[in-house]
Amino acid sequence: MINISGLSKNFGPKVLFEKVTLQLNPGERYGLVGANGSGKTTFLKILTDDESSSDGVIMYGKQVRLGILRQDQFADDNERIVDVAMRGDKAVFAALQELDALARDPDPSPERLGDVNDLLHREDGYTLEARARETLEGLGIASELLDQPLKVLSGGFKLRVLLAQVLVGRPDALLLDEPTNHLDILSIRWLEKFLQSFAGCAVIISHDRRFLDSVATRILDVDYETIMDYPGNYTAFLVRKEETRGRKETEIARQEKLLAEKKAFVERFRAKATKARQAQSRAKQIDKIEIEELAQSSRRFPKFKFEQTRPSGRDVLKVEGLAKAYGDKQVLKGVGFEVRRGERIAVIGANGMGKSTLLKIITGNLAHDAGTSVWGHEVHVGYFAQDHHELLNDPKLTPLNFLWDACPTEAVSYVRGQLGRMLFSGDDVDKPVTALSGGEAARVIFGKLAIQKPNVLVLDEPTNHLDLEAIEALTESLREYPGTLLFVSHDRHFVSQLATRIIEVKRDGLLNFNGTYDEYLEKAGDDHLDVNAVVLRAKKKTESPSVQPPPKVDSSNNQKVGSSSDQKAHARATQPGAPAANRTAAPEKKPQKPLNNRARELPKKRDRLMAEIEKLEAEKAKIGEAFAAPGFYESTSLDEQMKLGYRQAELDLQIDELMQEWEAVEAELASLQAG
Repeated sequence: MINISGLSKNFGPKVLFEKVTLQLNPGERYGLVGANGSGKTTFLKILTDDESSSDGVIMYGKQVRLGILRQDQFADDNERIVDVAMRGDKAVFAALQELDALARDPDPSPERLGDVNDLLHREDGYTLEARARETLEGLGIASELLDQPLKVLSGGFKLRVLLAQVLVGRPDALLLDEPTNHLDILSIRWLEKFLQSFAGCAVIISHDRRFLDSVATRILDVDYETIMDYPGNYTAFLVRKEETRGRKETEIARQEKLLAEKKAFVERFRAKATKARQAQSRAKQIDKIEIEELAQSSRRFPKFKFEQTRPSGRDVLKVEGLAKAYGDKQVLKGVGFEVRRGERIAVIGANGMGKSTLLKIITGNLAHDAGTSVWGHEVHVGYFAQDHHELLNDPKLTPLNFLWDACPTEAVSYVRGQLGRMLFSGDDVDKPVTALSGGEAARVIFGKLAIQKPNVLVLDEPTNHLDLEAIEALTESLREYPGTLLFVSHDRHFVSQLATRIIEVKRDGLLNFNGTYDEYLEKAGDDHLDVNAVVLRAKKKTESPSVQPPPKVDSSNNQKVGSSSDQKAHARATQPGAPAANRTAAPEKKPQKPLNNRARELPKKRDRLMAEIEKLEAEKAKIGEAFAAPGFYESTSLDEQMKLGYRQAELDLQIDELMQEWEAVEAELASLQAG
């Protein structure tokens, strides 16, 4: 699909990558990884023709349609949200606009009407708005907002609309730069499922390790002044890369040892007549030995280290009846929870639920409307804000004096040492903080927190802007941190590595879970992040009331309900082959009755579904015949043509849904008959 040959890019003497040859194939999802500044975004810009290469050729397959998500994309703030997303399918959106214009024309051209309708039928154009709405809702934008102008959304949600625009366009190849930025866990899960079913080629830059593990089938690694293609997801790539580097280092060490031995032989026996010929032969061999010089990795790991001056009291924080509204929008209401020393609490939930607002209130950075938030004895709080530009908006401020302000009695060598741990060296420590990249700014603030040595860390999206190496280093340092941790993050790998307690912010209040994130998913069920799965689960529960319901989380008592061992015991006890002692004492034939009833009901349901499908297909066929009839466009009003087109698209969707239901019934019936 995309062939890359001899691709090179340099900025003056700085080489990003050179002589890169790759073939990007349909059906593969490539995670593009590398340190900040290594050339990931530059490579993506070259693929999209937004930037030129220094050398090399890129060839695309015939009529390949690209879907491109850029970090600097913009759209008209006054346009309807759903229309912005629909623009992703340019040809169809233009055809729909033209059809609308023709409808207002008192004397529309029949030929043009026919051409537009042909295009809409060929491209499934009448379903465009339905597809756009489904995608927007999947990305977490409420259905009641979709007919509003784009300007009603915040910057993060506008980026979601632009992502929807890319996905709606039905591209053959997706080129996505940080698509999970500004997405909550729910929306990330939806995007994962979309990409997993995407049939084309996808190239994705992401710093979300779990997202890459879930989505990527191959990894493109920008390092050592080249781009290497590794099979598998991100975790598999780390293992393979280390193995590859280890083999090269071992081979180089072997060659260096051989070279040293030959040089020693020549030096020792060069002057001896009996060994002179052998020494001369070894000298010629030395001239032929070429030892590969390994390029330096662009990956650098900051050395975060968080300590506490002294421990806090046992009771760290008590929140009661906390409420906050922005105008008419109630964000938090009746929020209450307590924090104990040493807890590591992840605050999760959909965007807009008030997670950041909660952290701002408890750290004293935002006034609340009602309730109380009280820190305990000897608590010293360190706060990392999601939007930390307010701290770094002085153009006269440098990383050096920003950190020095936190420890004015220390020598400059100490401050420079702390900045060195954050990967600042040389003149970097004296550049204006307003010129720092997002990752650099985050590292500077973490450096200040390390100096302050708080016994409670409150972190709001701390992994935003950090590359994978910095996230790994931050995760490791927080694991070793002896204090209390309260954080908001959409990075599921980060959450799963650190959290010992989960607080989910929901519309109806807080849900407390005392356990790790993986335990939380096991108890609550991963499908609580998938709206479609929740609906399907409810539907199955209605159809099969005898099925054991999934385990629940008791939000009132902050406890986990229904352990996995309980479920397994129940499963063993209800299996046909289980010992009699493990089963519920009951007549053997009674449990078979629902099964027999089900077996009698299924053929009737199957026949009803097939009758409905045939009815809808007959209606669809009549519409198709009408469109194909001679003189149809001349004798039929444009409004009627549009109604028929939309009805045909609606019928397609209904038939697909019924066919899926019919296939499920057939499969269940076959299973019952086989049993």
